[in-house]
Amino acid sequence: ECIMSSNTLDKLQSRFNPEAAKGMDEVFQFHFSDAGSHYMVIQDGTLDAHEGEHDDPSVSLSMSSDTLKGIMSGDINGMTAFMTGKLKATGNVMLATKLTSLFPQ
Repeated sequence: ECIMSSNTLDKLQSRFNPEAAKGMDEVFQFHFSDAGSHYMVIQDGTLDAHEGEHDDPSVSLSMSSDTLKGIMSGDINGMTAFMTGKLKATGNVMLATKLTSLFPQ
């Protein structure tokens, strides 16, 4: 299960768009219901992904790895996932809307 989630995150990392992340200084925490916790540190066009919990993330997102896959592939609307409870977000929730520009297809 962990392998699957890191695959999802590896795919995300390979799609990372440094242009979209210029001037950003944010931490995205992911809690996967089926694959543990990971976080991404985005700093001015760079991306570092780590396993585990960050002390002070900008936004925390809880979902299944399938939901993340769906959102990133465009099959699931992030707003809809949020409204239907498939995606839970705390912190700076608006940051979550930047995921698709940070990791375009």
